[in-house]
Amino acid sequence: MTNCYLMFPQYNPILFSFGIFSIHWYGIMYLISFYFIMWCASKRIDLIHLNKKKIENILYYSFLSAVIGGRLGYVLLYKINMLFLDPYYIFKIWEGGMSFHGGLTGAICAMYYFSKRYRYQFFKITDFFAPLVPFGLGAGRIGNFINGELWGRVNTSFCLTMLFPNSRSEDLELLKTNPQWQIIFDKYHVLPRHMSQIYEMFLEGVLLFIILNCFVKKCKPTGYISGLFLLLYGLFRTIAEFFRQPDPQIGLLFNYLSLGQILSFPMIFIGIILIVYSSCNIKRKLK
Repeated sequence: MTNCYLMFPQYNPILFSFGIFSIHWYGIMYLISFYFIMWCASKRIDLIHLNKKKIENILYYSFLSAVIGGRLGYVLLYKINMLFLDPYYIFKIWEGGMSFHGGLTGAICAMYYFSKRYRYQFFKITDFFAPLVPFGLGAGRIGNFINGELWGRVNTSFCLTMLFPNSRSEDLELLKTNPQWQIIFDKYHVLPRHMSQIYEMFLEGVLLFIILNCFVKKCKPTGYISGLFLLLYGLFRTIAEFFRQPDPQIGLLFNYLSLGQILSFPMIFIGIILIVYSSCNIKRKLK
């Protein structure tokens, strides 16, 4: 048994406060993401036949729709009980809790609306923005880590697991069915867990960003990049979920799969269809 576990750095989730008004790191991560994506979009505007004003409109409303969809998705999919306990919980974004799948749905709806408004092909818009999204995903996972939330599953034999103070209540529940961990809990008062936030930051943030932007440099048919984004995110999220602690109120479905994995399977399926369809479509046009 190893004892070289990492200690959670105990970050203050609040950057600074003005009286009752506080600026949270979680919100700062989203703000940084927005301006980074805006900057990148302005640098590669030659890849899309829309002017800067239209690009900004799409980005503003897609970002807003992603935040609304992300929060609604999180509450409805993961914390529906909180609506009955605290009706205002849905507005407390600073406490953390955003669903990527809900946010993606919101952003897609906004982009579809603007594709109709500007009479511009929908998948050309999604292909333009898809390679930039992973930066926001990575930043969001950093926010999760700073908040000390969304920790991973317990692993007592891996030395690079971390002791999260906020996991104590869940650890106490796990001890009821895993008494072999009692010695470790007595020593550290919590159980060592995978740093799933960091794993996801590298997979869904760094690695996905690098791969998509490498493909952007190549001439790919319309819809291909969007399909690749859906496919790779779905795969990376499915892998990461095996290390991430399932939400206690939901647990594992079918005793094996998390809700995050089940929601990612349609993304993988749709991504494959888009890649195949766009590739076959360009071949037909070349004939």
